[in-house]
Amino acid sequence: MALQAEDGGLSQPGRRTLALPATTAPVRIEVKNLIVVVLYHLAALLAFLPWFFSWTGVATFIAGIYIFGVLGINLCYHRLLTHRSFACPKWFEHLLVVLAVCCVQDPPARWVATHRLHHHHADEQPDPHSPLVSFFWGHMGWILVKNHGLSPLALYERYAADIIRDPFYIWLEQGNVWFRIVLLSWLAFFGIGTLGALAFGSTLAEALQFGASILIWGVFVRTVCVWHQTWAVNSIAHFWGYRNYETEDDSRNNVFVGIVSHGEGWHNNHHADPRSARHGHRRFEIDFTYLIIRGLAAIGLAKNIVKPRKSW
Repeated sequence: MALQAEDGGLSQPGRRTLALPATTAPVRIEVKNLIVVVLYHLAALLAFLPWFFSWTGVATFIAGIYIFGVLGINLCYHRLLTHRSFACPKWFEHLLVVLAVCCVQDPPARWVATHRLHHHHADEQPDPHSPLVSFFWGHMGWILVKNHGLSPLALYERYAADIIRDPFYIWLEQGNVWFRIVLLSWLAFFGIGTLGALAFGSTLAEALQFGASILIWGVFVRTVCVWHQTWAVNSIAHFWGYRNYETEDDSRNNVFVGIVSHGEGWHNNHHADPRSARHGHRRFEIDFTYLIIRGLAAIGLAKNIVKPRKSW
């Protein structure tokens, strides 16, 4: 891949367009996903009501972005499981997966298979979430429409065979165990918040209010923010930004997404060199997720880190 200079991608006349993936015909709403997405957003809006506010809740939200979003989605689902950019002990991998499923972005086999399909057909019609269909489609519309090409039978054997060889990941999907973990996380956040407040002498009413604030901020606000960080990579980072490499897709490095997604937004770099654990290739392209991988390596929890094929 050759290094190239381009404009910022703010005006790109003649951008090509795509039809919906053929596997979505006839177009039907994915009702379960629609209900989950709407309910989570409505619950997150409760954060604007004073009764659900606490500074501890805000702190829990911020910590959750890193614990569940960065460690779970960026580091585990994406760089570890999907691209095998590094290796770690199996017990630690499974722990990271539990964090990831609490982000409500599908069980690991489906997430991995969908993302590998995206790389295989990036910005071509089979791509499940190219924004060349429409920006909304690339961001979240694809989640709300049935796509029989993303069914386990159609997807797993080809794109996630290594994942489904692990009995732990098969167990997560049996009876939707992964979503039961999500529900248990709700109880854990609310229960720990409430019991903690009672332990420090709060009345029952005060403790319930505090527990509710931890639940709303630590679960719903955090999950919605992590969703949009992930979705922005699929949408914004295929629409606006600059390109270091002449890839065959429309992937771009977007500074805003690169920062808020902790390194995932250097997306053109990633599409040019998918296996690299480091997505930020230039000095100013700060990749916080990669720094965490290096930190894990320093304490013996990560090894065989794949370096970029090109360095500056």
